[in-house]
Amino acid sequence: MPKIAVIEDDTDLLALLRHRLEQDGHAVATRETGDRAVEFLRQSKSDLILLDVMLPEQDGLDICRQVRADQNLKTTPIIFLTARSSETDRVLGLELGGNDYLVKPFSVRELLARIKIHLREAPRKTDLLKAGPIELNRTQCTVQIDGSPVTLTATEFRLLEHLMSYPDQVFSRERLLDAVWGHGKDVMERTVDACIVRLRNKVELEPSNPRWIQSLRGVGYTFRT
Repeated sequence: MPKIAVIEDDTDLLALLRHRLEQDGHAVATRETGDRAVEFLRQSKSDLILLDVMLPEQDGLDICRQVRADQNLKTTPIIFLTARSSETDRVLGLELGGNDYLVKPFSVRELLARIKIHLREAPRKTDLLKAGPIELNRTQCTVQIDGSPVTLTATEFRLLEHLMSYPDQVFSRERLLDAVWGHGKDVMERTVDACIVRLRNKVELEPSNPRWIQSLRGVGYTFRT
């Protein structure tokens, strides 16, 4: 049973979320303030975090920073719940390490759907990904081919990491945009194609005939094992 941690100071919303999450088959741990939030999250050992931005004691953005710096929590998906709707606030939350951003008032049905997506796509709890000659180290943010370092941009690294985390799973351009560039960012789908081309040129022996990063016409991209 997946466990969801909810940090939200609106008691009515918190009660509603607990009820609907438990109806949907989740275990739920809740907290109404931001103080000692990271300690609470460590103890709850949750699979996903719902995090209000405007909290007493400590705001959600600071909590997100601490979660992403914590060795045991850094890969746990975070969905921000907030009344702040500006593009600047959304981008800041995503750049700090949030996986998604819902503006209040929101549809609980939509929230449940997004939770399922993030739980399904949560990266495997391992720091080292290997496939053939390619070795990606999450902790050190490095990539090597046959033991030789490869220089990637931050976006190229995140794209390769995401694809290698789910070998043989096909991702549409839209899903890659959400996972790598961030939900809600104003980025065109052809940006994914351009980044794939650059990535192939750096990690494939024959970029025009790729062995690892393959495309399915009209569908998207996959990392073939």
